[in-house]
Amino acid sequence: MKRRTLLQATPWLLGLPTAVLAQAPFPNKPIRYIVPVAAGGGSDMIGRTFCERLGRVLAQTIVVDNQSGGGGVIAAQTTARAAPDGYTLMQGYVATHATSPATRKLSYDPIKDFTPIGMIGSTPNVLVVNAALPVTDVKSFIEYTKKNMGKVAYGSAGAGSLTHLTAELFKAQTGVFMVHIPYRGIAPATTDVIAGQTQCMFPGLAAALPHIRNGRLRALAVTGSQRHPALKDVPTMEEAGLKGFDAQQWYGVVGPAGMPAPLVKQLNDAMAQVLAMPDLREKLSAEAVELTPMTPAQFGEYMKKDLARWTNLARERNINLDN
Repeated sequence: MKRRTLLQATPWLLGLPTAVLAQAPFPNKPIRYIVPVAAGGGSDMIGRTFCERLGRVLAQTIVVDNQSGGGGVIAAQTTARAAPDGYTLMQGYVATHATSPATRKLSYDPIKDFTPIGMIGSTPNVLVVNAALPVTDVKSFIEYTKKNMGKVAYGSAGAGSLTHLTAELFKAQTGVFMVHIPYRGIAPATTDVIAGQTQCMFPGLAAALPHIRNGRLRALAVTGSQRHPALKDVPTMEEAGLKGFDAQQWYGVVGPAGMPAPLVKQLNDAMAQVLAMPDLREKLSAEAVELTPMTPAQFGEYMKKDLARWTNLARERNINLDN
């Protein structure tokens, strides 16, 4: 009798694992969160601070996996090839999904190969000049640059970086000429502006703030759509007369393409709870990050527009790092 009952139940039992897995609550195992930079530094801190709180909301362990190879390419490839089950997520940011794809051919599509889940936040870049330069605002800086044609140089964190493209956007909108001096990172580029080896640059606000506050750099304008709380007296580029000028160092969460909509919504809802935590805002203020909650659709549209912005600029300015 028992054998007959077991045999009759076998078809149902064979189908049980799939059904159970399909209905299993998410998440029921640790989540891998890939950060496309080396451990340490601002971007890593943002990821770890965010994951600590997201793990509490989801009641599950989130393991931060730093993958810095290829300027984020390895991390993006790993994420794009993962199963779209929510257990592999990545901290996408302006380099992996906008500026790098705009300036060189990559092994992944920044839009088609990913599922947008939500924005964490963003921080503007800031136009800074050597403190000894005889300029006090964007207008006088433009005039100075035009009078000293070929004598003004700007530093960047490297060719194709946001600091590079932001300066090229400034050149395109103002008609000034400045010599580009690429560095291997933001720190040496900042050092040379302070020393007067170069005259200006567009660093991220967090990197520039200490030097602005101690008077070694002069801030002329921020690149965001509104003034930043950390520099309330510094106007935006728009206020300075450059209509539509925007450049943001943004951070968000993406997963592999094809993630189910209910799962994406669950993760986005959890993100909303995390971004509403006052202590997160306070913690990320160290990186000058303003929290920016978005729905998956809003974040996806934001990424598309940012990619288009930098792709068009790179084409206009003939910036192609594959050449």
